[in-house]
This record gives sequence, structure tokens and C-alpha cells, in this order.
Amino acid sequence: MFDTLSDRLSGIFTKLRGKGRLTDADIDATAREIRLALLEADVALPVVKGFIGNVKERARGAEVSQALNPAQQIIKIVNEELVNVLGGEGRRLQFAKQPPTVIMLAGLQGSGKTTLAGKLARWLKGQGHQPLLVAADLQRPNAVGQLQVLGGRAGVEVYAPEPGNGVGDPVQVAKASIEHARRAARDVVIVDTAGRLGIDTEMMQQAADIRDAVNPDEVIFVIDAMVGQDAVRTAEAFRDGVGITGVVLSKLDGDARGGAALSVRQVTGQPILFASTGEKLEDFDVFHPDRMASRILGMGDVLTLIEQAEAAFDTDQKEKMTAKLMGGEQFTLEDFLDQLIAVRRMGPIANVLAMMPGMGQVKDQLAELDDKHFDRITAIIRSMTPAERSNPKIINGSRRARIANGSGVTVMDVNQLLNRFNDAQKMMKQMGGMMGLPGAGRRKATKSPKNKRKGTKGGGRPRSGAGTRAAQGGLPGGFPGGMPQLPPGMNPDDLAAGQGLPPGFKLPKIDFNKFGKGGQPPR
Repeated sequence: MFDTLSDRLSGIFTKLRGKGRLTDADIDATAREIRLALLEADVALPVVKGFIGNVKERARGAEVSQALNPAQQIIKIVNEELVNVLGGEGRRLQFAKQPPTVIMLAGLQGSGKTTLAGKLARWLKGQGHQPLLVAADLQRPNAVGQLQVLGGRAGVEVYAPEPGNGVGDPVQVAKASIEHARRAARDVVIVDTAGRLGIDTEMMQQAADIRDAVNPDEVIFVIDAMVGQDAVRTAEAFRDGVGITGVVLSKLDGDARGGAALSVRQVTGQPILFASTGEKLEDFDVFHPDRMASRILGMGDVLTLIEQAEAAFDTDQKEKMTAKLMGGEQFTLEDFLDQLIAVRRMGPIANVLAMMPGMGQVKDQLAELDDKHFDRITAIIRSMTPAERSNPKIINGSRRARIANGSGVTVMDVNQLLNRFNDAQKMMKQMGGMMGLPGAGRRKATKSPKNKRKGTKGGGRPRSGAGTRAAQGGLPGGFPGGMPQLPPGMNPDDLAAGQGLPPGFKLPKIDFNKFGKGGQPPR
């Protein structure tokens, strides 16, 4: 959503990096370009004025004039002011002292409110709550049926005593749902109300009546991040007519300019609580202003990436891999398959890579990444027998042909996977050795001198190019055609700084040309 704004800001900051000292003229020119970038992104004018005023005031202060790197200090100021615009410290849901906690959703027609109700219910269930969805949108055709389907997918009960489609009293349904929640021991009630326009007096009054009937702990306004300033004006109407306590951004995965997302916090005075980033129920998470600001400025979102990884890799799996490293055991194709499945649970690989710092420079290549390559790898491994997964060395020519036929790929694809998996085994052994794990990286030392001489004969050329790939930093582990190359001038070692990687361990380089959709290099 913020790609255009990110590009503009990156270009502005690039011009500053060559300056050892910033004059008032430099600061004014930079502020003017940032102002234009924000206005083009459809950010509300009052928000832009306040943002630029704060940036210019701080940029002319001692924190920039006395800085060793003024350009970096300007970026730091813009980042901090952007965090303030987005809400500063994130706020969490306020739960009632005596359950059930009542959450009322309100929003424009077509803002994705009913879908978001299902996402919120699923998220709350994952947090250990027992939510109840209430179908109080009795105006829109099939709104009740949609909520029931979403509730079934989320594994959450739906209270829907009325069929909807214009039949039933939404105020009475919302009021009765509270007693039902108490009887059924539901600790959170999510009331899905009908979509309405800010100028629709009758529907706004209905929302106010529902609010008075259920006395909600949270009144959350669902705003379509793609709508622009119209959504912000409607949020103001809801704030004045119904009263809202928080905002949820929906459709953040869209390609709009994103001005509403940057404006709504300042205009309404209410915090952004959650963000919806896709169509699936799991595409929903707590909103972190600092992380969103980092994404906008192309700094990545490492914390969210770590959280997603922790959720995708279960505890048993992590303990199993740790035990293997500690014991110096061999990394098998079965282990690799488990790791690959866990990575896929984190979402599309392009979204995962986009959270890494510096990846904003190659977002066009990221858009061309195709997850079908990972599905092909999974199919190849699943076509192997347990013995072949544990010991790939037994996979001869006839076995490779059988595996290729069983997974619908060519023998060359199977060969590529096995070659790159050989690299993965070497990297796992290298990691274990650098971390000082017992047995790791030392098993080869027990081999006979004869084997050692055989390996070094003829100049020690690596077999099948595996050693050269590892030396060049390609990501081993069966990724087809190798992993992508970072853009020229961007050193992956720089990304490792401060990330706690073992000394001497280099991040894999990435060659996007071999990862294009449909097997074709991206243009």
C-alpha cells in the first residue's frame, strides 16, 4: 500500500546521504519534498502541516547540527514523527472486569466489517478467549449467512436468531446476545452492525441505539485503508454521532496510496488497534505504529518476522532441530520438509522477505516470486521413501526417475534439489561448528586419511558445483535454481550486523532472476 510513498521518501533520503552538513536551504528543500510526497499519498492536510512543522523544528535543532551523520539523523526524526502520526505507543483492547467484554463494530458499507469480525474472533480465540459473534447486520443481503460461514471457519459460535435480509430488529438481537453470552460462558461478544454512511441519519441513530442497548467496552470503527479522505471524514461522523474508542485498518494489502491509514489516528484522536492485511482469516494482527513506520521507510519489520516465525515453528520442532545440532546428527530431507512447511505457514514468501531490512530496494523482484516452486519441492520430497529422505545418497538413477514421475517434475528438478540439499547439510554443519556445538562440524575429522586424500585429489574441485554455490552465498536447501541475488551495492553481511548471528556466518545472497513466476526470469 505504501510503495509509492516509500519510493519517494527513499529518493529524498538518498539525496541527503552525500552531505556532511545540512544548511537551512537543505532542510527546507527536504521538508518541501516530504510534504509533496505525503500530499500525493492522500494524507490529510492538517496532518501534513503538523508533521512537516515538527520535522523542520527538530531538524534545525542541535540534534542534527551536532550530529556526525546529519542525513541519518533526519531519517531518525522522520521515523519518530511518523510513529507519532500513527499513534505512538500502540494500545490494546480494553477488557471488562466482569465478562463478557462487548466489542461493537461499525463502519462504512463495503469496508470489510463482517470479514473483520471473523478475523477478530479467530484472533481472540487464539489468545485464549471464548468469543461470540453476533449477527446484528440485518440489512445487507446474506450478511447473516456470511457471518455464520466465517464463524464456522474460525471455530467460533455465531448468535443469529434473525434471518436478516431486512427482517428482524438489530437492537433487540444485540441486547439478547449479552444474556446468551453469559449463559454460554462466552467472555467476549463481537457485535457486527450494518454498514452505513455518515450522512445517513436513520442508520447512524440505529448504531447509537445498539450502543445504548449493549453498553460496549469498545466501539471500533472499521476503515477501508484504500478509500482515502472520504473514510477519514466518515470516521469523524462516527466519532461525533456514535462515539468510537478505536480503529481497525482493513485492506492494507491494497495498492491505494494509504493516506487514510496515516491520517485517521490524528483526525479522530483514537488509536489504531488492529490491521487486516489480506483476505484470509489469519491475515490480521495487532497494529504497531513503530513497525508500520519502519516498513514505510524501507527499514523492514524484523520483530513481526520473528513473531511469525515463532508462531509457525512449534516448540517440539524447534527442540528437535536444536537436539540435532547439539548432537551433531545429520540434517535429513525429512527435517528440511518440516522446515519448509513451517516457512509456508508464515505466508507468501514475498511477504516474508519484504519484512527483511533493505528489501524495499528489490520490491519489484519480490512481486515476481512464485510460491509454486516451494510446492514443487514439497511434492518431490513427499515422493521419496522414508529411507531415501533419511539417506539421500541411496537415490540412484532409477530412484530419481521414479521420484520425478511421482511428483510430476523432471529428473533435472530432482537433481537440483539433491544438490542444493547437499549444500544445506554443509551449512547446518558449519553453523553447528561456529556455535561451538559438541560434535558439530567435527564428524569429518574421524574419516580415514584415504578419504581425505581422495577428496583433495585433482585440486580439490567441489563435486557438482555444490561447494562453489556455498562459497558464493547461495541459499542451500533445495530452493530451485538457487536463491535470489541482492541488488548491486547491497552487502548482505551488513544486514547481519547486530542480529546475533555467529561470527563469520554470512547471510545467503538472493538471485531473483531464478525465482520468477511461471519459471521465467522477471523482467
